[in-house]
Amino acid sequence: MTRTETFTADERRALAPYFTNLDGPVFALRNLPEVVKGALFARYSRSAKSLRRLFLDEFLDQVGEVAEGSAVGVERADKLYERVFDEYGDDSVAQLGGAHLACEGASNLLTKVLEWGRLMAYLEQSTRYIAYNDRLGGRWRYLVPAEIRGTDLEARYVACLDGAFETYARWIEPIEHFFQVRYPRAPGDPEAVYRRTIRAKALDTLRGLLPAATQSSVGLFGTAQAYEALLLRMRVHPLLEAREYADLMLAELRKIIPSFLKRVDRPDRGGRWGQYLQDTRAATEAVAQRLLAGTASGSRPEVVLTDYDPDGELKVVAAALYAVSHIPDDQLLEIVRQMSIEDRRDVLRAYVGRRDNRRHKPGRAFERTSYRFDILTDYGAFRDLQRHRLLSLEWQTLGPRHGYAVSDAVREVGALADWTRVMEESAALYQALWEGGYPQVAPYAVSMAYRVRFYIEMNAREAMHLIELRTSPAGHPSYRRVCQAMHRLIAEQAGHRAIAAAMAFADHSEVELERLASERSIERRRQER
Repeated sequence: MTRTETFTADERRALAPYFTNLDGPVFALRNLPEVVKGALFARYSRSAKSLRRLFLDEFLDQVGEVAEGSAVGVERADKLYERVFDEYGDDSVAQLGGAHLACEGASNLLTKVLEWGRLMAYLEQSTRYIAYNDRLGGRWRYLVPAEIRGTDLEARYVACLDGAFETYARWIEPIEHFFQVRYPRAPGDPEAVYRRTIRAKALDTLRGLLPAATQSSVGLFGTAQAYEALLLRMRVHPLLEAREYADLMLAELRKIIPSFLKRVDRPDRGGRWGQYLQDTRAATEAVAQRLLAGTASGSRPEVVLTDYDPDGELKVVAAALYAVSHIPDDQLLEIVRQMSIEDRRDVLRAYVGRRDNRRHKPGRAFERTSYRFDILTDYGAFRDLQRHRLLSLEWQTLGPRHGYAVSDAVREVGALADWTRVMEESAALYQALWEGGYPQVAPYAVSMAYRVRFYIEMNAREAMHLIELRTSPAGHPSYRRVCQAMHRLIAEQAGHRAIAAAMAFADHSEVELERLASERSIERRRQER
């Protein structure tokens, strides 16, 4: 065990409120604002002292002693952070403080803005487990954008979205009954397990009726640097909702990590960054309009592999050998080119090893090649796939131009006429908003069954994670279908059959009650507890 320094009795009393232990080499900080933790770590990087000694010598007299369980005043911590930041002037200091934040009542358009960044963690309310059949304060749970309030379009917007929600709510019980008849409860399944599975299946089937204006809640956790980047984008976003939430978020974050966010609304810093984002967006839109106007998109499959490296599998084999050899990277690749197919497979078999579950993943050699997919699928499936962060993903504006999806269950239960009506009214409202001078808010009106185009570019390691997770039997049929297609294209079009084979938990089975196995597992664990 690493030897740690000793402290006097007085020093131990002073340290105790702020550190989880005073003797071991591993400990956590507590009862300190995020700005103090960031300042302390920033100073730590330039000092030969231990963290606890540094705190005693340079920080304790500035934060003041506190009783066990209380917290240091933010105002004092704010001044302390400014001193450290001024001395070092390093943006990485902002990576050392973080915050949990809840954003409630956000439209589904806004949730995608909130979840755009890679270096944050998000949890969002699910349309699979939450039924949007209740009213809050007499209103269905959707946003009426401020841009059209008080205009002639507001009444039409409200009537259209009310109709979509009423249709959604009216069909929940018939759809549940339909699935109960089709999939009777197995003798060994508890009633609660069966009921939750049927409810999830019904809500999965109907979520396409809900508009993108449907409100949700998102929990976020991130560093101050990640929040700064998010707020800079949101403050110049075309949607007023995003700009309003940016102001609300900044006000709350300044109660927790104030100094970290001082630059966001300074005209010479955040103001100039925001102007840059606005200018480049406007310029790109203008040049696209000039060069692409009138160009129609051709008919395409739902998932297209648009770019890959034909030598990608060879490069992964070479990368797998790199860390266990003393041979340069380029020389290794030439050696691998001369290997037999069986020898290459042996390398990958050894590198991947025996995976007992999908969380057992091979190392960074799988990051040596990547795939780019162009995808056209319903907005509901896009919402689920967009939350994967360690990849590149960008999407086009949601609208009715690519048509909508409809499940066989909707047809068989007799809901097709209602489904079609909601889709047509959604498209008509979108067009009215666009022609009425509100193109930015028109996507709020679009039902989630409508398709949206987006791309995903990811290395093979992230592809393994995404494909195995999103093809699991418990997944929604829409995104299972997308990720099953990705897996096939990696094997067949890219020819990376060994990489595809390493994705051993990619599931291509046909599943009828997606949540049943998962609910059974949850119930078993509940009973064991």
